[in-house]
Amino acid sequence: MKNSSKVAEGFTLIELLVVIATIAILAALLLVGVSSAKAKAQRTVCVSNLRQISLGVRMYSDDSHDASPSAGAAGLPMAKAFQSLYSGYKALMKNYVGLRGASSPQDKLFACPADVFNVGGLVGDKAHAGQFVKKSLHDSSDFDYSSYAFNGGDNVPRKITGGKHTFTLLGLAGVKLSDVKHPDRTILLAEFPALYPYSWHDPSSHGVAYLNGAVCLDSKNVVSFVDGHVSYIKMYCAYRVTACLTNPPAGYDYQWTPD
Repeated sequence: MKNSSKVAEGFTLIELLVVIATIAILAALLLVGVSSAKAKAQRTVCVSNLRQISLGVRMYSDDSHDASPSAGAAGLPMAKAFQSLYSGYKALMKNYVGLRGASSPQDKLFACPADVFNVGGLVGDKAHAGQFVKKSLHDSSDFDYSSYAFNGGDNVPRKITGGKHTFTLLGLAGVKLSDVKHPDRTILLAEFPALYPYSWHDPSSHGVAYLNGAVCLDSKNVVSFVDGHVSYIKMYCAYRVTACLTNPPAGYDYQWTPD
């Protein structure tokens, strides 16, 4: 009787490379799916936050003879006016959403979970002004610990300190909300990046354009409107001009001004 033996068979090099490549493709697809699901979940939180905050703003307005929740900025320079007009609303209306006492990073209703990077100059990192850094606006007292801004421009022309250009901050400061002519198009509240614009939710939509100070079109942000609805929309930005200083042309679904 003859002894029989079998030669162990294994993968060839080509077969092994094909398997590795297939696993890499599947892993990449899985990561894309997980990233997309995470971004969608973060947007859902932001939509919910802005609905609740917008309701609080309307309740404040109802109790304040229809006034908008603007802290005012008479006589303030551009930088201070910007902080007062766009961040000052929270102190006026936060009790309408159940918050008491001093603002803090624990005010989760005012925190967007995607608020994990921002432009250096906005968060006090002047060394990286115009560049993106890993810092949250919600952790900053300069923004009253909020990821969200009130459309608080007071339509007053202002000149940047030391600069030659004059800018008008478009918005709803000093405006009765019932006087807004297009409540379904006029922004009430927005994620702060909508004012510049860049995007927490879709960073690929701004790429390096913002870093170069060039055209930064169609970055997408979550915003609420005077009529109460909330949308995830693209923002218009003219060349080297912050988004909230310019009403967009046709093709965009919003405006900053009340008329």
